[in-house]
Amino acid sequence: MNSPSELEPPLDKTLALKRAFEPIAEGLHQVEERIRAQAHAFDPAVELYVAYAIESHGKRLRPALALLAGGATGAILPPHSDLAVIVELIHAATLVHDDILDHADLRRGQPTANAKWGNSLAVLLGDCLFAHALRLASSFEDTRICRRIADAASEVCSGEIIQTQRRFDFKLTVPDYFRILEMKTGALFAAATQLGGLLNGASEAAQKGLFDFGMRLGTAYQIYDDCLDLAGDEGTVGKTLGSDLRRGKLTLPILHLLNTSSTAERERLGELILEGNEDKIRGLVESTMARNALHYAVKTGRQMLQDAQEGLVHLDASVYKESLFGLCETLDAMIAPLGEA
Repeated sequence: MNSPSELEPPLDKTLALKRAFEPIAEGLHQVEERIRAQAHAFDPAVELYVAYAIESHGKRLRPALALLAGGATGAILPPHSDLAVIVELIHAATLVHDDILDHADLRRGQPTANAKWGNSLAVLLGDCLFAHALRLASSFEDTRICRRIADAASEVCSGEIIQTQRRFDFKLTVPDYFRILEMKTGALFAAATQLGGLLNGASEAAQKGLFDFGMRLGTAYQIYDDCLDLAGDEGTVGKTLGSDLRRGKLTLPILHLLNTSSTAERERLGELILEGNEDKIRGLVESTMARNALHYAVKTGRQMLQDAQEGLVHLDASVYKESLFGLCETLDAMIAPLGEA
């Protein structure tokens, strides 16, 4: 994988992803239109809420992975577009529920569903999106696909439960942390890539490789997001730095910091995190110790991206395979500067 200095000057995230998605640009546009159209499937009294939840214009990484995996294993067929819509609806549902759990008022600069309409309605809205996605998944003739999608949705929800359960839990280990990331983020990435290959009848080796690629890419992406909470630009990230820490989410940099501290220092850090004092949290985030721990987390995420590429060895050369490699390069260029903060 290239180092940041070997890449073009600092990449605009949207532009970089657009470049990686170029081979599927038309298909991704059609998927975007289909995602928006899903609101019409609901009762008119509910349609407005659903439309708001799915009009967020996110990066659409999961739909893109479904299409790229299809192209890399043969051809992008109509079922790949169906898969792309389904995985994004599941993702949208998890975001609605995440915002409730985190008491978030904004997402991508817009009021969250819970901020606009309250927690009760937002919970039901997320449920509607989950149910609709699984209903769409039931239309696949191959029942393995529906089961795999349902399994991934269950993994995502279970991961969120475990993460919520273990907030402020200083017995959380690094393996525990990675398992949570694999469940809450990696599982849906992996389902998109593996099923993209399954729909084309790809070999078991290719499907396994795509699963591993998606799992590692998704996990690395979550590490990047966790690092942003400590080293991102507040205006760009859209939230105050250290927000995860204030909510008791012990991410990889913080776990490394705790694990490499003396017993006395670990106790002091634990008390600081439990106290949740705004100024002290900010001081911790800006400390040299936190910078060193952040460097470790960034290095781990970058290594995971290199490992992800190994999952593509069973695929024939194509522009779609190159785009999957390109996604790793793009994320590497995004996460690397955080280790220098």
